[in-house]
Amino acid sequence: MNSRVDGSEFSSLPGGTLVAVGIEDLSRGECTVEALLVSIGAPRLERLGFQIPPSIPSPEHRLYELLREEGEDGAHSRYNALVRRLVSFERAAECAS
Repeated sequence: MNSRVDGSEFSSLPGGTLVAVGIEDLSRGECTVEALLVSIGAPRLERLGFQIPPSIPSPEHRLYELLREEGEDGAHSRYNALVRRLVSFERAAECAS
């Protein structure tokens, strides 16, 4: 399978912009919502052929904590919505392969 490195290649897929930004943030060593989301999905994304920079440890917990810091009331629902977007991207990328 060809390695996918160009974010524009998959930005049209659902959640593709989040994944593209997350990969860029990881490559710069930044701990952002998007980087944490890509870290969560890294094993499956790599199996799909994406080159993922080194992931952030414990991404699930760190993502939830970051969201809680940004707005405690909506952290749980925002976390779930982000993970659903990641899964939608992974499924669409799988179908596109």
